[in-house]
Amino acid sequence: MPLLELDNVATFYGSIQALKGISLSIAAGEIITLIGANGAGKSTTLMTICGIAPPRAGRILFRGAAIEAAEPHEIVRRGISQVPEGRRIFPHLTVTENLAMGAFLRKDSTEIARDREYLFSLFPILKERRHQPGGTLSGGEQQMLAISRALMARPALLLLDEPSLGLAPLVSRLIFRIIRQINEERRTTILLVEQNANLALRIAHRGYVLENGRITLEGNCAELLGNEEVKRAYLGM
Repeated sequence: MPLLELDNVATFYGSIQALKGISLSIAAGEIITLIGANGAGKSTTLMTICGIAPPRAGRILFRGAAIEAAEPHEIVRRGISQVPEGRRIFPHLTVTENLAMGAFLRKDSTEIARDREYLFSLFPILKERRHQPGGTLSGGEQQMLAISRALMARPALLLLDEPSLGLAPLVSRLIFRIIRQINEERRTTILLVEQNANLALRIAHRGYVLENGRITLEGNCAELLGNEEVKRAYLGM
């Protein structure tokens, strides 16, 4: 049974249909990437899964249970966390306070402290900056904080929306390496939306191509990297 399954999902913004019957599945432990042009429906897919933009039709199953009508806080409680586009950390809270906000549904204080130290080991700069307000961090550091805050919920499924947006290439590669490390060490399942298709396809296991709210292509990442249409449209080759 897939960890997450979307079945013929349609999402609208008013009268405008953003998702036109998409279906996809994610197995536990996978990294899946969604690639496509701006406006293809990638971010809408994530917002639909996490309850911010509920679908008008179709089903969303998480661990076999329907969640398409669930409230966002209930979806978080069930084990899905999102890192939104643009990071959206709490700028006036310190790094440590931002991490605490990520764990607000948890009561296991010893494990919370252990998870915080694990994330500090992945992102040592956050440990150095732990008493600084989040708004004083660089863009790359804020992205590290946003990812860490989401992981403090100890999700089964992590949704990442454009983690490389606005970052220098060196910082982007570092963050993508750590995303893969988190998947391998913690077996966290990841659904990744990313404009940099080359980076995304090199760390993911499988991918889906979205065009105008529809999935037009899917396959393992080696296949997609070798696909002439993908090369031409998304890899600049």
